Amino acid sequence: MGQFTDMLNSVTQAVPLGDSAGVVAGALAPPLNMKIYPQSIIACRGALGFLGAQKRDRYVGVIRTATAKLPEGFEGTGKSLTVAGEQFNVLIGERSFGNAKWLGQWVPGYAPAVVGVRKSFGCGDRLGLATPGHIRALPNSGMFPVLAQQSIREMTRTHRTPEAVMADAVWGAFQEGYLSGFGSDADHLKTAEDIDATAACGFTMFTIDPGDHVDDEADSASAADAEVKLEKLPWSDLETTLATARSDYVGKTFDLGGDVALSFDEETFARAAAKYGAAVAHTAAMYRHLSSVMNGTPFELEVSVDETATPTSACEHYFVAKELRRLGVEWTSLAPRFVGEFEKGVDYKGDAAAFGAALSEHVAIARALGPYKISFHSGSDKFAIYPIAARIAGDLVHVKTAGTSYLEALRAVAGVDPGLFREILAFALTRWDEDKATYHVSADPAVVPHPDGLADGELAGVLDLFDGRQVLHVTYGSVLTIKDGTAYRFRNRLLGALIDNEDEHYATVEAHIGRHVAPFK
Repeated sequence: MGQFTDMLNSVTQAVPLGDSAGVVAGALAPPLNMKIYPQSIIACRGALGFLGAQKRDRYVGVIRTATAKLPEGFEGTGKSLTVAGEQFNVLIGERSFGNAKWLGQWVPGYAPAVVGVRKSFGCGDRLGLATPGHIRALPNSGMFPVLAQQSIREMTRTHRTPEAVMADAVWGAFQEGYLSGFGSDADHLKTAEDIDATAACGFTMFTIDPGDHVDDEADSASAADAEVKLEKLPWSDLETTLATARSDYVGKTFDLGGDVALSFDEETFARAAAKYGAAVAHTAAMYRHLSSVMNGTPFELEVSVDETATPTSACEHYFVAKELRRLGVEWTSLAPRFVGEFEKGVDYKGDAAAFGAALSEHVAIARALGPYKISFHSGSDKFAIYPIAARIAGDLVHVKTAGTSYLEALRAVAGVDPGLFREILAFALTRWDEDKATYHVSADPAVVPHPDGLADGELAGVLDLFDGRQVLHVTYGSVLTIKDGTAYRFRNRLLGALIDNEDEHYATVEAHIGRHVAPFK
């Protein structure tokens, strides 16, 4: 056997080639007629894996020795290849979901992992191209990356599937040669069918959104109306009775340590139970379905009550957590509705001191009844409160972003294809009224500069304006799915511009996400 074969056969765990990667990439490129990403090249168990590009298409390649032990099921074709004077068989396949699963079986570092109760950062990617930028921003941040993260709502609006979300994250990590592990979050799941679809794709984290079962009217209901709401709760699903629940809380004080104590009188209990009782029952049912579907496979749960009209008080948070624990639900993070405004794509609006005071109570509950992490949804661009969150929550924090990476992709496009950005901005202004309906936003499109009045060098500045950023944020689904006849108007041109200028795209995303994680180091 030759020296190259001996090297491959000697490697039992996946390792990057390091300084020799550039030489190997240069040797592979001509016979394969591909640009090879040097950082993607890894050796593992008698084989060499790499990612290559032909124009805008990306392919995974595997060079194997005669004794290589590889999983079955690679989707691709084989050809003969000479490397370092030795003859090898090389497999070339597409960046498919099937091959992403195969890669995770061959190299466990490319299969999503359970994150656990450690500081983490969710990197939503609506275009499927931002993962390399995310990875470059996160090393040494102390935050474990959740690279595959998208809600069913976002998938529907972008015409993506759970399989595509997972595959794009895996291939982005592979392209970067990233082997330090990542999580995957099936976000804002509302139905058992949502669980089934995402569990089948290998997601490891499941965010249950019981918002449809939260009764926001309980906050302002009269005592009599609150009592009616209590009586109508699904007490059999909650596996208790109203009388028992009342005796468990009313007149009691719960000491959480650190000078934090929560007291329940009749009104506090009534409003908390009426507001969140049905949501607790729904979450427990979803958790049990998820446990059955996963059938022993490790997973983790996030409970999300952030998309509600009114803030989650400390007593309400305690009620939700205590009742879920009583019902046997286990979770890793919980997202309350915080005081102030967490609008999409812009900084925190509200009293930072009041936010900090409320967060201290939420964290105290998470420590007493967990520990579990406090999750920040719509966490994109909330620079004003990141230092507060880092100081108070410590490692018990999870930040979710999604739309901000899409916006930074548009920033990159403004620089490399100003004409396309002009078209997207003009179109987005026409879609605001309809697309804002399901979002908590307050932008005024009338004050957003029209692209016709801007020089090329001024276009990216729209993304630094509160109103411009929100208009572009909430219209992503329309931009990505609008068609002229059978052809997408923007989607393919947008993706093509980013692929053709990937270094500019990654640098823009890296810089912006880097601002997010810097306060948590």
